[in-house]
Amino acid sequence: MTLKHRPINPAQWKKPVGYSNAMLSEGGRILWLGGQVAFDEKARVVGKDDLVKQFEQVCKNIETVLKEAGGTTEDIVRMTIFVADKDDYIARGKEIGKVYRYHFGNHYPAMTLVEISRFYEEGVLLEIEATAVLP
Repeated sequence: MTLKHRPINPAQWKKPVGYSNAMLSEGGRILWLGGQVAFDEKARVVGKDDLVKQFEQVCKNIETVLKEAGGTTEDIVRMTIFVADKDDYIARGKEIGKVYRYHFGNHYPAMTLVEISRFYEEGVLLEIEATAVLP
């Protein structure tokens, strides 16, 4: 069986940009990725005070976890992005979008963005958790 993920975006709704409203997957194994932050391999924060650099490191970390499980970024069906400053995220949207497309291409899973007041780790500006369905 070939695993397929299909975005679900009702035609009568405004077309989403940079995300899907839902993803439908059939078959496969589910991988639940815990919140990934901008840690390097020694658990040091990369890109202190730079949201885009932290987003880049988080994407790399997500790819590493997926590869370890036998998957790719195209297997992600859901992402929740937690940010310390929504306005900064919006202001740097084009830069973040460029990083996103480098790692995910034109694959847009169901996504949610949430602004929170504080992260567990000091110096962290964002955290991403995801769900992937692997072959």
